[in-house]
Order: sequence, then C-alpha cells, then structure tokens
Amino acid sequence: MSSSESIVSSTTVPEGDSQLGRTVLRLREMILKGEFGPGERISEHPLTGRLGVSRTPIRLALERLAHEGLLEPYPTGGFIVRKFTLQDIWDGIEVRGLLEGGAARLAAERLMDDTELEPLRKVQQDMDATGEPTVETFPAYLDLNDMFHSEIVRLSKSEMLREALDRLFSFPLSSPRALVSLRPKLAESTHIFIVSQEHHHRIIDAIAKRQGTRAESLAREHAQLTRRNLEIALADTDFLSSLPGGSLITSKP
Repeated sequence: MSSSESIVSSTTVPEGDSQLGRTVLRLREMILKGEFGPGERISEHPLTGRLGVSRTPIRLALERLAHEGLLEPYPTGGFIVRKFTLQDIWDGIEVRGLLEGGAARLAAERLMDDTELEPLRKVQQDMDATGEPTVETFPAYLDLNDMFHSEIVRLSKSEMLREALDRLFSFPLSSPRALVSLRPKLAESTHIFIVSQEHHHRIIDAIAKRQGTRAESLAREHAQLTRRNLEIALADTDFLSSLPGGSLITSKP
C-alpha cells in the first residue's frame, strides 16, 4: 500500500473509536505545542511508551494527522512534522474567510424563523458582558468566541462546510482562536477588539434580515482581523512561538 493510500484509509476509522480519538487529539496537541519541531521525524515505536497505547492506534493517528496536513510521510518510514510558511498562514486565513463567509450567507438564506438566532444572540450578549478579555476573563472569552463562530456554521445547515472548516482549523493559526490568543500589548489591540465585536453584531443583523451577500462580506472581512493580530505578534518572536502552532512557522519558503 502506498503512503497516500494508507493515509486515506485511516480516515475510514470511526471517530467513535475512543482510543484512536484520544490518541489523535493528544498527538495534535503535542505538535501544535511545539513538542516536535518542524521537520522532525515521528515514529510509532517511541510513542507507545510515551502515550501508553499500542502501535496500531498510534499508526492510525499519525496517518490521520498526515491526512489533515500536519505531518508528511517520510521516505524511509514514519512521518515528519510539516513546516508552514507565512504565506501558508495567510492563505489559510483567506480560505477561512471564504468558508465562514459562505456559512454566514447560507445562514441568512436558510433561516426559517427568527427564534433560530436566539443561541447566537445569547452568546454575543455574554461576550458583550465580558468585555475586552483580561488575564482572568480570557478563557471564558475564548470559549464564547468559538461558540459564536460555531453557531454561524450550525445556522448554515451545511455539514460539508462544517467538515471543511474542521479540517482547516487543524492547521496552525487559522482558526478564530488565533484572534483572541494574543495578549493586548498595543493600542491597536483594543481597536481590533472593538471592530471584532462590531462585526459580530452586524453579522447577526445581516442574518436576521436574510441579507446573505452582506453577511458573507462581513464574515470575510472579520476573518482578516486574525491576520492583523498575527502581524502584530510577528514583532515578538518569543510570543509567536508560544502560540499553538506558532513554532511550526518559518519565514523561509
């Protein structure tokens, strides 16, 4: 079986396999936290003792992470951690804007009743009450921001879009979490927060009014705030490397 065939076959293993699911999550977390450096080889055998599981779930987990794009097959066996350029990150954010824009448009076009928006509005009310995140409120704000974006995808009623976004978010610094993972260090950070919250309210309004094109445009513009936040972070190399996936980014093609 070729490497590509092996990778594809691993995706047929049910997500309900709890041991495999835990192994995938643990390995993904280790990679994004920088426990394996870009270009570093990862083999099955050393991981069995480290993770306390047999080689089979480790092999399948590595194949799945290769299918996601975090790993690449190594010619003589095993896998290496993929390197990402800044252009890869910018492209990921651009694709996220396209997908989330499409989700917002479908949410507006497929809205059947205004009551469907109640969960999204409740999340935004909680975000408004939380205000600009501090060290103490950061974890709660992070969860609320994730919930806001997830609600829009739910309202789109598109399983295909959800799956596409889930895969995209396995890449470093492409998800909405990248927006609120940056500590406010500059006056511009407060400005970005204010604009972000304004976007949220306008997206809700566009969906409620069934204005699909407007909702799509706002969501695409909103995704670009992630890029601006990351551009700010690039001025601090140590801080960037502390972000999930930041250690995988290289300035070289």
